[in-house]
Amino acid sequence: MNHSYEAEYCNLDLRFDRRRIRDFISDLIEEGYSLYWNENEQHFIVAVRSGRKLIKLRFERTHERYKLVGTYAIKDQKLGELLEKMINDTRGHAVVKRFKERQILIENIMFGEVIRTVEINGVDHKVVFQKQPAVTADSIMKALKSSRVEERIPVLRLEMDYELSRLHELLHQGSEDEIAACKARLAELRREMLLTEM
Repeated sequence: MNHSYEAEYCNLDLRFDRRRIRDFISDLIEEGYSLYWNENEQHFIVAVRSGRKLIKLRFERTHERYKLVGTYAIKDQKLGELLEKMINDTRGHAVVKRFKERQILIENIMFGEVIRTVEINGVDHKVVFQKQPAVTADSIMKALKSSRVEERIPVLRLEMDYELSRLHELLHQGSEDEIAACKARLAELRREMLLTEM
């Protein structure tokens, strides 16, 4: 165990099937971790012994799938790597805070990919990395003003991505009316996309 390693995994949104939990448990056993698991109608809990600490990973059951929920402070680098592999493999969302002496490195992960990294030293903070959008604001403005079909397609794709992301959020915490409106907007965008690509 690396004693200098310390990370906190927050705002986790990882969704997967039961097989993925079994694979994760197998990986933990292969790495030599002592663990046990427990299951009821709402949760599947995997308790992993890391040094003297027992970390309980709580998987919430949603229909036939599972969602990893909670915030986890981990001081075991290998366990952290296994958790990050799961975030990547499931194309999940998370905020990872890494603590090193007087520095905190915060990574925002969306769809299994780091989209932003911020470094904090005392009261100073700076953005170390920020993923640039595939379509820039200038190109969106040009395409909106243009009547040319080929310039409208990237904007349509961006609008569809946004609406899909919004629908994902609404399915977890939105009202039925908001979900229906979002689906209707997606149907409109899809129709427009089919017409422009003809």
